[in-house]
Parts: sequence; structure tokens; C-alpha cells
Amino acid sequence: MKEIKKITILPGFNKFGKKENFEKIDIKKGEVIAIVGPTGSGKSQLLYDIEKIAQKDTKSKRKILINGKTPEKEWRFNPKRKLIASLSQTMNFLTDMRVRDFLKLHLESRGKKTRKGLIEEVIKEANEITGEAISPEMNLLNLSGGQSRALMVSDIANISTSPVILIDEIENAGIRKEKAIEVLIEENKIVLIVTHDPCLALSADKRLVIKNGGIIKIIETSSKEKEIAKHLNWIEGYNLKIREKIRRGEKIDKLEIYCKTI
Repeated sequence: MKEIKKITILPGFNKFGKKENFEKIDIKKGEVIAIVGPTGSGKSQLLYDIEKIAQKDTKSKRKILINGKTPEKEWRFNPKRKLIASLSQTMNFLTDMRVRDFLKLHLESRGKKTRKGLIEEVIKEANEITGEAISPEMNLLNLSGGQSRALMVSDIANISTSPVILIDEIENAGIRKEKAIEVLIEENKIVLIVTHDPCLALSADKRLVIKNGGIIKIIETSSKEKEIAKHLNWIEGYNLKIREKIRRGEKIDKLEIYCKTI
């Protein structure tokens, strides 16, 4: 697959037929973009446009460029050259098989050989994202929502060849969100996240603000906002730690305090 250095969003129209007020939005390899806005504002439509590599043929009439050019038709319609991988809000496996067998099957479907230890590496990384341990012998149908999402994040980072990742509201999965995004960034993917979560929004490189079906604002994340995100992520991580202790039946007899003036 040809290297994807950037994707570009060209303006379309909002729900009222008004043209979006920007020239273009370039998103480069290794960047994380948060898509924010009220419920029903059109965030999922933007994900859809990118996933379909829209050429003014969707409801919004936006156009998506790859490396600054109109993409070849094969990139849009050939499943073997899939540029985009998606993680939806709800994720339930329907296949009755072991985690190890599923990952091996996915490797084979991607035309990859099973490198020794790769499947174990994928599971190990997934377990750094979820607080509920996954084993290679577990059945996919027995995984919780958080385990399923963590497994697919690690799968996309290590097995999938798709250079662009679309994530719809990862905050609802009960996982270590910061670690999940870190895993994808390490693989130099382009990551776009629809989110209502302030930790994720302020950790991203920029935010696309959606209203009435159109992109109304593009905000570069400031260093101050990044610091606030670190504070919020510490609180979130501590909350997960307490939750895991409660699940194990432990008593909580002390409270850690995060003290930092921002």
C-alpha cells in the first residue's frame, strides 16, 4: 500500500445548505483529531465521509483527498486496499472462537504470516488498555465491551494495515483511553475521534467543532489545554484503579490527592 502522509477535508454544506467556512483541513500522519459538538450535530456524518473517502457524493457534499490528490477508485472500493479502519460505539463479536484463533485468522486475511510472539504481543497490549485481563484461550463471545474494544484497538495498531483510524466515542468502553490512543499514535496512524470526553478532546492535536451538520470551527490545542488534559487523565486513571480494587473485593482505606496548579 502506498504511504499515506495526510488526508485533506474539503468543505461541503451543513444541514441548511450553507457552505462550510474553511478552505481545507489537512490531517497528517501521527496526528490525533477530536471531533466535538452536541448530540445530533453531524459528527458521525463526518466520520462517514472520511470512511467512504467521499467525493461530493454523500449528504454533506464534502470531498476527501489522499496525499493532496483525488484518490484512485480502487482505494475507495477495493477491500484489499482498505485505508480506513473503524471502531464503533458498540462492539460485540458474533464469532464463536478463541481470541488466539481470531487474531491468527485476521493475520491471514491481511496476507501476513504469524510472526512468533505477535499474537501474545497484541493480547499483552490489549491488557494494558483494559482492566479486565484477556487470555488467548478466552472465547470472543465471553469478552466484555471493554475487553472487546481493547482487543480491537491493539489489533488495529499491530495487525491492520489501515493508516487511518476512526473512533466513535471510545469513552463509553470502560478502558484506559489515554493508553488506547497512545498505542495508535506509536504506530504513526492518523486518528480521528468523535468524543464528548474532555480528557480525549484536550489531548488531541486539534478539535473540529460541528454544529448543524457543518464544521464551524477548527481549534489547535494549546499547551495549557494539554496540561489540563494530563490532570483529567490522572483523575480518570485513579478512578479506574479504585474500580478495579472494588471489583477484587478490596477495601478502600485511603485517598490519593493530585495536587497541581494549572
